Amino acid sequence: MLSRCDLIKGAAVALLTFSTQSAWAQETNLFKIVTIKDEIVVGLSTEELQALGGNDASAVAHALVQKGDLTVWQYNVHRGPNGELQQAPTAKIGLLANASLRVEPYATTYQILPHP
Repeated sequence: MLSRCDLIKGAAVALLTFSTQSAWAQETNLFKIVTIKDEIVVGLSTEELQALGGNDASAVAHALVQKGDLTVWQYNVHRGPNGELQQAPTAKIGLLANASLRVEPYATTYQILPHP
């Protein structure tokens, strides 16, 4: 018979496993969009990139040119609940092909939070 402590430990392990798998399934890739006015960082999930036809900056740039516009999540650095810095989604924005000059991969040392 399982004790209450064993049940709680098992539930915690299951929850941690489920959370980790969800985080992996929702991996977010960051890209810097360079325009005439400024630079912004945007995030696309692995699934969103596959829907665009690739998994790198060139796929994003190609889709932007082909479609004329894309809706993406803008990412900025924020402090998490325990004070650590994180790349977090802040706003859903539209990109226009004629205003974007370049799409680059964006690397960060901060934890990247998935967008909704």
